[in-house]
Amino acid sequence: MNRRRLVGTRSAGSGIGGWLAALGLAAFGLAMPAATGAMAQNGPDLIFRKSTVWKMLTPDDTLAVYGIDDPVVEGVACHYTLPERGGIKGMFGVAEEVSDVSLSCRQIGPITIKQKFEQGEVVFSERRSLVFKRVQIVRGCDVKRNVLVYLVYSDKLIEGSPKNSTSSVPIMPWGVNTNVQNCAEWLKK
Repeated sequence: MNRRRLVGTRSAGSGIGGWLAALGLAAFGLAMPAATGAMAQNGPDLIFRKSTVWKMLTPDDTLAVYGIDDPVVEGVACHYTLPERGGIKGMFGVAEEVSDVSLSCRQIGPITIKQKFEQGEVVFSERRSLVFKRVQIVRGCDVKRNVLVYLVYSDKLIEGSPKNSTSSVPIMPWGVNTNVQNCAEWLKK
């Protein structure tokens, strides 16, 4: 189970009550592997982690870099970086993760669009808290420029997060393959 883990909410405060809440959420998280196992098979690939805050007896806070392939557009890969909390809450998978995220998408081979898609269609989605927060990568098409546009953002059930990142992938010829698809032809109307 590489990155797929359930993380808790801010309600697990300090003191004995907070510890009990954290342990309860951790137990709930341990009971969920069957629900998250199928997602983990098609999940992102961990490229590497870099420590940002050293913790003496618990895991460090890190920046983790992941790679994914667009499931609908062959020949495009995206890499994104997320902060991951360490400490006691991070060790038990109940830390509230922050919304900071960065994204870079590139053409890595001939681009082949396999099926029609909508503007803003979800390419990848992952939980960042037990219930309320998700990070999502969505795809669109800049019709005028024939460019695939990817947006990563974090959303919350109650209040959204303005933290986001955008990356563009111009659809270009690759090697001897001079056929270039027009993304506008693949948009659902």
